Amino acid sequence: MRIEIPDNVAKIINILEKAGYEAYAVGGCVRDTILGREPEDWDITTSAKPQEIKALFRRTVDTGIQHGTVTVLLGGSAYEVTTYRVDGEYEDSRHPKQVEFTASLVEDLKRRDFTINAMAYNPGFGLVDEFDGIGDLERGIIRCVGDARERFSEDALRMLRAVRFSGQLGFEIEEATFSAIKELAGNLRLISAERIHTELNKLLISPHPDYLRIAYETGITAVVLPEFDRMMATPQKNIYHNLNVGEHTLKMLSEIRADVILRWTALFHDIGKPDTMSEDADGIIHFRGHAELGSRIAHDVMKRLKFDNDTLNKVVKLVANHELRFEITPRSVRRLVNRVGDDMFLPLLEVCLADNMAKTEYAVNQYRPIIAKAREYYEEIKRSEQCTSLATLELKGRDLIDAGMKPGREIGEALDKCLELVLDNPEANTKARLLEYLGLN
Repeated sequence: MRIEIPDNVAKIINILEKAGYEAYAVGGCVRDTILGREPEDWDITTSAKPQEIKALFRRTVDTGIQHGTVTVLLGGSAYEVTTYRVDGEYEDSRHPKQVEFTASLVEDLKRRDFTINAMAYNPGFGLVDEFDGIGDLERGIIRCVGDARERFSEDALRMLRAVRFSGQLGFEIEEATFSAIKELAGNLRLISAERIHTELNKLLISPHPDYLRIAYETGITAVVLPEFDRMMATPQKNIYHNLNVGEHTLKMLSEIRADVILRWTALFHDIGKPDTMSEDADGIIHFRGHAELGSRIAHDVMKRLKFDNDTLNKVVKLVANHELRFEITPRSVRRLVNRVGDDMFLPLLEVCLADNMAKTEYAVNQYRPIIAKAREYYEEIKRSEQCTSLATLELKGRDLIDAGMKPGREIGEALDKCLELVLDNPEANTKARLLEYLGLN
């Protein structure tokens, strides 16, 4: 099989070969190229030792030299070049005690996680596929190289990576690999929150975010996201829902755009329901206050998973406001824009629409016109430049000082008071009207 590789990758391979070493493109870049996908990066494996690699290239960085990895800088891009190696015994389900270099490409490929990631390519020698990675690509299978229990015992994160690759590629997890995950999922407790977060992120923005169900079925979420397991065990019984909380969430994930903020909001939007569930005399289940509680739970979970503050704050705000349980009027839309921020209002409507599309047909028919009306009012608010925040209030703190107010807390309180007036009465947003309203004209 012949595949196309970038000129710089071919050049690195050629330089290593001219010096008497073997060299191959390896791993995910080979997999993605075969699938017709654009690789995120290109990795190269070689029989050359790290110092021998460094001697051949003018610009290098010692990114992981103790593990045999040297980054070669060429043509404005970076390429990781790693010596063939055999990992020693793993002591913590994360790191080998030691790494030994080897002269065998096949020995190097044996240590890799999945067959589809254990292929190597050299323009002269072609594809090296000792573990039937091509066959598994054709079958749509995620399968470990060798014994699945050994691979997952070496690095527990590989279990979550299996689910992530499944979601990204739309592949099934092979039976023995699936069984090993169920057996060893508890070892994910040894993995850092940052690594868990990265894999969950890639799964959620994949073409199949609902494959999170596989993480649930294998026991992964019980370890890394137990809140989701509670959602899967929480029933819903009312005219708006025909799925339990977890299944509704999985469906919503598939309905919403592949955006980090939106997908995490979809995952967390009903996270408060297990703790707010109540049932009336007719057997109808309610979740009063779940959005507010859910925003607090989402905050805590995202802190645990080491999210950056910007993503956390946006998701929490959207979770808190994802229900449009009020009459939709220009006034209510202005107030909602003020609450979530102008930059987050349209994303909020995306959340509301996806949430609605994951409900019953009755709910879809009830709420789709409401969401459309909210968007219509918002567009008119923008067209007519109506005030929705202190930033667009015509009266400023300097104006109040010029009118005789002393700097201090009273300035902020006066501006807030004026904003409340303008949110209800946009025509009042003039400096003269607001000074008059405060009795300062």
